[in-house]
Amino acid sequence: MSVSIIRKKVILNNVELFVLDTETEGPAILCLHGRWGRGEVWADLMRRYGQQYRVIAPDQRGHGLSDKPLSRYTAEEMAEDAVGLLDALGIESCVLLGHSMGAQIAAHAAVMFPDRVNKVAILDKTPAGPPQRLEAPPEEIPDRDPFTGSWPMPFSDLAEARRFMRETLGDPLGVEYFMNSLVETPEGYGMMFSGRAMAANIAYNVDWYGMLPRIECPTLLVRAKYGEDMPDDVWEKAKSLLKHAIVREMPNANHNVHLSDPDTFYGFVDELLHSED
Repeated sequence: MSVSIIRKKVILNNVELFVLDTETEGPAILCLHGRWGRGEVWADLMRRYGQQYRVIAPDQRGHGLSDKPLSRYTAEEMAEDAVGLLDALGIESCVLLGHSMGAQIAAHAAVMFPDRVNKVAILDKTPAGPPQRLEAPPEEIPDRDPFTGSWPMPFSDLAEARRFMRETLGDPLGVEYFMNSLVETPEGYGMMFSGRAMAANIAYNVDWYGMLPRIECPTLLVRAKYGEDMPDDVWEKAKSLLKHAIVREMPNANHNVHLSDPDTFYGFVDELLHSED
């Protein structure tokens, strides 16, 4: 049986999210993408697990087709969105998978709402960050993020966008990751995400090592072994702080561990799904 992916908008208390949902029977898996991304990156996983689970992947606030309000875009705020989405869909609890920024949000949700998160995956995201949060109000945050803010947008056509990203990123998966966020306008092709939202998420980031020992549910911790996001010192510290962890490395993957070696990654997800609560 093939799995269909339903596309819809879901209204939460203070934000409307665009959501992909298999709407199938079974326990829920909620997937959170990384910064600059979209729920679309989880489509293959949704089809793989959709026959046994209900798999949901939103465009998080500030991204894709979801609302982009003026806010701080902290992990705490976006964890509340994740649980608000469960509320809106009538789902009591879930397995929560998060990549990069989404991993930080997933870890916070597991601590803030322990009765709503049965198991959690933290995928290639360092818990290191500034010791204190920026105090400036969000309206003072620049409207361009430090990574994509200098890109020559809007691009005149898709070929120009792809050529620039190939030269800039040097990674085919990274190119496709950003190509998924392109949107055509009368002026050319720009990005669906809000530059101010991305800048805020970066500016208000803070060290979150202290969250790891507070996670009580089974946890899958994955890193790209030779990547830059979880170097050895960060990796060893993160491992030591988790209580109930399945710890796995991917030697042939880049930062997009869920995309660059799917078969290996899905084996790790299977371990998490079949682990005891």
